[in-house]
Amino acid sequence: MAAWLRRRSGAPLYDQAFGDRALAEGCQDMVMGRWEGARDLLAERPRDDWDRRAHRLRLLADAAANRRTVDVWQASDPTNPDAAVLRAETEVMRMFAGARTGTLPGKDSLDRAARMCLQASDLAPEDPHPYVSLVALGRLYEGGDPNMGHWWKELRDRDLYHREGHHQALRYLSARWHGSHGEADNFAWEAASYAPAGSPLAIMPQVARAEQYRFQTEAEGRTAIGLTFHWNGDRARWDLRTALEKWIKHRTVPQAQDVADLNYLAHGLVHAGMEGEATAVFRLLDNRATRIPWSYSGDAERLFVRWRDKLLP
Repeated sequence: MAAWLRRRSGAPLYDQAFGDRALAEGCQDMVMGRWEGARDLLAERPRDDWDRRAHRLRLLADAAANRRTVDVWQASDPTNPDAAVLRAETEVMRMFAGARTGTLPGKDSLDRAARMCLQASDLAPEDPHPYVSLVALGRLYEGGDPNMGHWWKELRDRDLYHREGHHQALRYLSARWHGSHGEADNFAWEAASYAPAGSPLAIMPQVARAEQYRFQTEAEGRTAIGLTFHWNGDRARWDLRTALEKWIKHRTVPQAQDVADLNYLAHGLVHAGMEGEATAVFRLLDNRATRIPWSYSGDAERLFVRWRDKLLP
């Protein structure tokens, strides 16, 4: 359906695969107990498009988490590196699913998942994703995991500007998990500053700011009206202008997870009162929405539609 028709109907497009049809089909196959689609998808080249590979691995693992599909695949082909990497990521997803029930997995279970990730890295030594899985898993250890520094180094040795890896590390350093607002902010600013032109890491300060607001709203009882002041300070505006200058201005080839990052940018811009700049970002989004971060400040779809219709009448 054309984007202008979706706007006219009032419905944003929500698509976890971000337009990757092969990925959407692979996820459906996983749910149906078929792993061949995932095998073919993950075998595609170039293998050094780590952003697309991370996006595909995480969605496939999410689809596989309450099935045994990936377990069957790995058992039938134990030396296949893609099967091992996906199985490890799926096991991490299962640990988080258990944590959401209110009980953190025990250390033995977490250690077993960590060993799966390390075994996957042995089979796929150039692939950063087993260490992305480990950085994510580290959040579930009580007090954090002492191996985090090593895991982070190994990840960056394989891909210095890995988008998903940085997002997982930011969550680890947030006040919700094992850090503080200051640690998360400093990490995000550093990531944005050392990233090359055209890198979506320029959006990291917006991610940190959104997560901080979510935490304060839930844990400290701040009201949504405080969002205006949270976003429109000098530092916030400077970060937004930097993201536009360093990322959007040099964005030539869209990355696999750009829809998520553009939603963070649009959210920050409208709440900072930078509506002219936000208009251009909404055009890039072409009505493709994500629930996060809009849901942090109210009804996600209503907010997205409100700003979309105001800026793109």
